[in-house]
Amino acid sequence: MFDTMTLTKVLGAFCGAFLVFLLGKFVAEELYASRVGHHDGEVVQGYLIDTGGDDEPTEVAEGPTFEEVYAEADAGKGERVFNKCKACHQLEQGANSTGPYLYNVVGRDVGTAEGFGYSGALSAVADVWTPEELSGFLEKPASYAPGTSMGFAGLNKVEDRANVIAYLATFGG
Repeated sequence: MFDTMTLTKVLGAFCGAFLVFLLGKFVAEELYASRVGHHDGEVVQGYLIDTGGDDEPTEVAEGPTFEEVYAEADAGKGERVFNKCKACHQLEQGANSTGPYLYNVVGRDVGTAEGFGYSGALSAVADVWTPEELSGFLEKPASYAPGTSMGFAGLNKVEDRANVIAYLATFGG
């Protein structure tokens, strides 16, 4: 079925196709590279597509502030959001797990859960867990406190953060 001549033809076809591919790449690079020029020390784009837009930055309409959303937060909905937190956090005082316990966390000093070894990154960014500080941390923990050992990706929706903080505020204090 397969003899030496057939294998030679297949190998030659692959080599020929590869050479055509390389030639096409070379031609495309030369075509587009010759359109880009240097003007007074800076590179000028060869193919500029005018979209008709101006260079003024457009203002993005922002939603309500966290304070406005927190004022209308629903602790019942926050309990459902807290299900994401249950894997690492407990609501009983002194019951540390992978993360520190969250009993009385709203208004508590940062890094003061008894018996939990903190990384130290949190105390560098905040003193007290106010609702605003908690919201910033829960949005994206790694960006808020670089070096934190919390591996959670974060809660993107401001409503989810407000609801879970309202739920946590019902425990303790």
